Amino acid sequence: MYYLNKPINSPQIIYIPKGSINKIIAHLQSRNYNINKLDALLLRVIGSPQSGWIDIGTTCSTRGDFLYKLTTAKAALQNVTLIPGETTHIFLDQLADEFHLNRELLQKEYAVQSKYKEGLFVPNTYSLPMGITEEMIIKILLKESFLQMRDFSMKIFGTYNEKKWFHFVTIASIIQKESANIEEMPLVSSVIHNRIKKGMKLQMDGTLNYGKYSHIKVTSKMIKEDKSIYNTYLHSGIPPVPVCNVSFDAIKAAIFPAQTDYLYFVKSKNGAHTFSCNYSTHLTNINDATK
Repeated sequence: MYYLNKPINSPQIIYIPKGSINKIIAHLQSRNYNINKLDALLLRVIGSPQSGWIDIGTTCSTRGDFLYKLTTAKAALQNVTLIPGETTHIFLDQLADEFHLNRELLQKEYAVQSKYKEGLFVPNTYSLPMGITEEMIIKILLKESFLQMRDFSMKIFGTYNEKKWFHFVTIASIIQKESANIEEMPLVSSVIHNRIKKGMKLQMDGTLNYGKYSHIKVTSKMIKEDKSIYNTYLHSGIPPVPVCNVSFDAIKAAIFPAQTDYLYFVKSKNGAHTFSCNYSTHLTNINDATK
């Protein structure tokens, strides 16, 4: 009884992996919880721990209560949705707001754990435990996104080459920002590829909707004053990093562009884009769209 009433400190929200009691004890020991082989014996009497995220309810429990909650408690899950085309800056704002996390710590954790400034999250709906830390939420989202990206790359290329993959993610991020719908994506992709082949600057407004400017209307003033790596009016080729987080539809379009001679497109009155091969037709399309 004395042993079971000894205090034990832990985070309120704990992750329990699937597997044997010994594996779970080893996992908890690796996280510096004061757990030992005797606790493994006690758990065999109390019951098998549940896998997944559990809510202990406090950061200081008696050992008996802690072991009991390992077998009974479950963490409340909350869904969060990252929409295609959203930037990581805005998504971190969303995570901080919906999960009551520290926005600055989220940014620091992302910087520590990520290899790229943008494009590492796969747009999707994720179920995450309430009470999760800034470190763990970034870790989980990056891991799940990587696994999805790797699987998609394996299906297309039969392998996963990080440099090659993020080249296409960067092109896909422009497609994502510029396209009015999924059907247009291969056409927008063809314009990007065709302009690059001809040595033309992309000159696409969507690349300026990076970071905190994700939902800002791009103006001629912004185009002239923005000196960032994302300004395709200023710099040739694609940006060195993605502009936003992208869907697999956009990535597929980046890899398999439509076979066209298109070099220009403009948004029409119905919200879709009108594509053209020469500048004179493009000017006519602009005039029709602005009447």
